[in-house]
Amino acid sequence: MDQQQRRRWLIGALLQERTEQPRLQAMPIPEGEAEQKQLLRALFNIRPPMPASQEFLAVQNAYLQQETRRKGVTDLSDLAPVQPGLYLWQGDITTLRCDAIVNAANSRMLGCFCPNHGCIDNAIHTFAGVQLRLECARQMERQGHEEPTGRAKITPAYNLPCRYVLHTVGPVVHGRVTPTDERLLACCYRSCLELAEANGLHSVAFCCISTGEFHFPGRRAAQIAVDAVRQYRRRTQSSMEVVFNVFKDTDRELYQALLQPGAAAAGH
Repeated sequence: MDQQQRRRWLIGALLQERTEQPRLQAMPIPEGEAEQKQLLRALFNIRPPMPASQEFLAVQNAYLQQETRRKGVTDLSDLAPVQPGLYLWQGDITTLRCDAIVNAANSRMLGCFCPNHGCIDNAIHTFAGVQLRLECARQMERQGHEEPTGRAKITPAYNLPCRYVLHTVGPVVHGRVTPTDERLLACCYRSCLELAEANGLHSVAFCCISTGEFHFPGRRAAQIAVDAVRQYRRRTQSSMEVVFNVFKDTDRELYQALLQPGAAAAGH
């Protein structure tokens, strides 16, 4: 199969799964590539955590891996650190090859079910494949309760170029940022680093946890992120390589200022 054939096959298979929605099952597949991609992503997003056939996984895996190659993979080894062990990289975190990337999850830990939503949780689950939601559901079923804010879990990355995904739930800000919000955000970074170390990983890429949909102000969130990582590395003498991944120009500028030589950490 070529990519178009895989895409049409996957759309058809996902539509046929919707047995509770006969009208959706009968939906015609759009002819345009962009419309097909949008529909496929939406169907991935709304699919509940359940097993898939080996045939489905084989077609899906080939499709997603080719899509990632088309976007272009960035290898950590090709990046230059801004400080020893610390990197700043602007780009799509789902295309970064390192040991682990961090997902800003919600407390259900099942990914974003909103079709074609722009959050990082949606992107990571989309391009990892349906296996990721199922693995998260298994972990959450064993846990028996929603994920507490500031903790972290690890899963395989499946079709992403990284090896693992670290899922952490950041604080949701309502109005002004509180000291509890700040403490919990710092806990997210520490929990991810501790979990990475416990699993023998050597590199982690952090997204901008709790900004965006969770409304943590970007400037303060960046300061907490850099402080938490520096403090962890200092306290543990860790050699973990840490990438601060940003997507927006404004976030890149914030981290550039914080990571430039001689920039003082807040509270020190």
